[in-house]
Formats: sequence, structure tokens, C-alpha cells
Amino acid sequence: MKQLSVMIAVLIGVFGFSMSVSAHVTVSPATSQTESYETYTMKVPNEKDNATIKVVLVVPETANFLNYQPLPGWKVTTTTNKADKIERVTWEKKNEEGGIEQGQFQSFQFVAQNPAQTGAMDWNAYQYYEDKSIVEWTGDADADTPHSQTMIEQANTKTDAHGKTATVSNHEKTAETSQSIGLWFVSGLALLLSLAALVVVIRRK
Repeated sequence: MKQLSVMIAVLIGVFGFSMSVSAHVTVSPATSQTESYETYTMKVPNEKDNATIKVVLVVPETANFLNYQPLPGWKVTTTTNKADKIERVTWEKKNEEGGIEQGQFQSFQFVAQNPAQTGAMDWNAYQYYEDKSIVEWTGDADADTPHSQTMIEQANTKTDAHGKTATVSNHEKTAETSQSIGLWFVSGLALLLSLAALVVVIRRK
């Protein structure tokens, strides 16, 4: 019985350690659509025995950061580039209410507009601890400290800045296709008539 208890304790320790190592900063959703105004959530767990006091998120170059949800105890600052586009967002503990203690996590929400092109967006992040250590969540998927990633797919719906979502219906797509075919048909017919008129003029000469 004693040996069984020891084995269970070891297994719990191993699996607990694995879960701790696998926990990392994530940005969700993992998939979104082109040009949508998406509400993203950055989830930051604490993997150490001292508090997380600051988190810096690097905004992908193809995304347009718009605004964030305020949180008690956290001060938010942004850094812009020469084009006045936000490229970094920093959440920092400002009083006793802030910070992420061991065994806790904090969610930070913000809105960003997705690019018009499909593809992957990488969310690099830096996690600062009270002991002055920093974990850089900037690696690829197989790295020890991977960055989070969002796949941007071709939109079937359109979400505007007010959060209103409209579906692009098959009827609308069919109408657009029919309109394009109609324009091509009219253009082709006009070209044939022009050629016929030219032939008549040449024969008369």
C-alpha cells in the first residue's frame, strides 16, 4: 500500500510538471477571417513561484490593433512606429490588485482588425516576473517557449468595427457571378458587332 501511494505521488508529480511546462501564453481564437474586427483574448498563466508583473504583446505587422479592455490593477501602454501604428502593447501591474500569482492566470482582451490576406499571424509575447526574470514566448511550435498563432482564413462573414456580423450569402455570390458573366457577354457581343461593321466597310471599298 505504501509503495502504491509513492507511485501515485510520483505520477502526480510527473504529470503536474508536464502540465506546468506545457502552459504558455496563448492568443485566441486560433482561427479568424480576413478583414474582420476580431475580439482577441490573451491568456497568461503563471508558471513560477513568484508573480507575473508585466506582459508585453507584439502586434503582428499585418494586424491593426484598435482598443483594449481595461482591468483593475493593470496599467496599459502602447508603442507606435513611425507610421503611428501600434506595434506593442504592455500590461503592467500598478498596485496590490495587479499581478498574476502562482497557480493563477489572467485574460487580457483587445480588438484588432485582421489583414485582407490569408495566412498565419504570430503573436510574440514577453512575460516579466517579480524576480526580474523574463520568458520570451517567441519560438516556433516545437520550441520550449512557442508563440501563439492565429490562422487567417478567407471570410464567409463580415464583422465591422461595431461587432455586427453579416454573412455573405450564396445568392449574393451568384448575383455577382451572373453580373460578371453578363458584362463579359455584352462586351463580347459589342466586339463581334464592331468586327462585322469593319468587314462591311472593307468590302464596300
